[in-house]
Amino acid sequence: MNLSKISSKWLVVIIVGIIFSAIVISFLTFSLPVKDSFAEASFVKTQSVLSAKADLEYSFRLKIPKINVDATVENLGLTFDGAMEVPKGPANAAWYSLGTPPGDIGSSVIDGHSGWKNGIPAVFDNLYKLKKGDKIYVQDKKGIVTTFVVRESRKYNPNADATGVFTSSDGKAHLNLITCTGLWNKIWKSHSERLVVFADKELK
Repeated sequence: MNLSKISSKWLVVIIVGIIFSAIVISFLTFSLPVKDSFAEASFVKTQSVLSAKADLEYSFRLKIPKINVDATVENLGLTFDGAMEVPKGPANAAWYSLGTPPGDIGSSVIDGHSGWKNGIPAVFDNLYKLKKGDKIYVQDKKGIVTTFVVRESRKYNPNADATGVFTSSDGKAHLNLITCTGLWNKIWKSHSERLVVFADKELK
């Protein structure tokens, strides 16, 4: 038996395997879509806690008198690439259904469009106008209304760690509204920033 020939064959096999692995990794890396990871980190950290609520269906209306919002709220989760889903059209808002229902202890998140194409009005076009103390109302299918009071607004990079938007540990009920803002990037088909309005459940 010629050990040198066997060793050479194994060396070739190893080299071919390394090259093949590198090609596969490169293909996967370049074929994956660029994602808006705004909700991804939060979902990964909280999915075990929230999974029990994932299959529940809620029906809400969102009302914000100051900016003339009276919208149906859809139930949406995450896209395949880990970003938070958004309503398909400009008129509706969307509740992040893998999270906390509005009014429950924790942070409930509702998002909606702004700056829709061709100048068509969108639900959160004027979200930036909300100031501390403004009222937000969520009405469920039984007609029960929960009132929230705006605390503050912040702007985020789309790839920022948004854990603080989706979770809380203070034992209180919060409602956080999200929309796009900033410059529009035609290549990535996305705005440069996210606007978040933070609100707290009104104490009676």
